[in-house]
Amino acid sequence: MNAALRKLAAGALVALLAVTGAAHAQSAPPQATPLDRFKALAGDWVDADGALGMKGKVAATYRVTGAGSAVVERLFVDQAHEMTTVYHLDGADLVLTHYCAAGNQPRMRTRKTDTAVLFFEFDGGTNFDPARDMHMHEAKIEFVGPDEIRHSWQSWKDGKPAGHAPGFRLVRKAPA
Repeated sequence: MNAALRKLAAGALVALLAVTGAAHAQSAPPQATPLDRFKALAGDWVDADGALGMKGKVAATYRVTGAGSAVVERLFVDQAHEMTTVYHLDGADLVLTHYCAAGNQPRMRTRKTDTAVLFFEFDGGTNFDPARDMHMHEAKIEFVGPDEIRHSWQSWKDGKPAGHAPGFRLVRKAPA
């Protein structure tokens, strides 16, 4: 092969590698987000230890909505005091709005999302005065494994902690 042909072949190889690399970069899977942990929970979850008074029954459901932009959690499923929490991203932060049986809607966010335990801190809300009224103020959610999670919630009243909601453990409902 003469020098001119080798130079042409080398140039074509470089161009091919550049195009292949660009195509690979475009087809690479998107970076996982903190919300992806919640998306993976989609389905029915059982009160494992009875802490919610529903031992062995479906106590929570998770459903992905909004074209994948949010996850809806229903807690105390089909009970008079059923509550809903919606998880979504706000930039890099994971945010939740808790639609409480108390009739208020506290909002919390977590900025550190690279661990298996997420700590949510109060970030406002609606339908209550956080300096006076009882509301959920903090939450801790631990992803024990793909089929087990633990929740713990802290309520506040008069601007200070007013009681720790009992922690509870949920396990994924086994397929029928």
